[in-house]
Amino acid sequence: MKKFRCVICGYIYDPEAGDPDNGINPGTAFEKLPDDWVCPLCGASKEDFEVVE
Repeated sequence: MKKFRCVICGYIYDPEAGDPDNGINPGTAFEKLPDDWVCPLCGASKEDFEVVE
């Protein structure tokens, strides 16, 4: 699964880790995150994330 980086603060969303503090289970692909999910560090929306190459 691809990792995604917040272009605002640099937070990396790793699907293998998920975001358990915000109810996202490990193994959740970025594309499967709820539309209202935001960056846990800066609050940016999913649109502010890019694929980590």
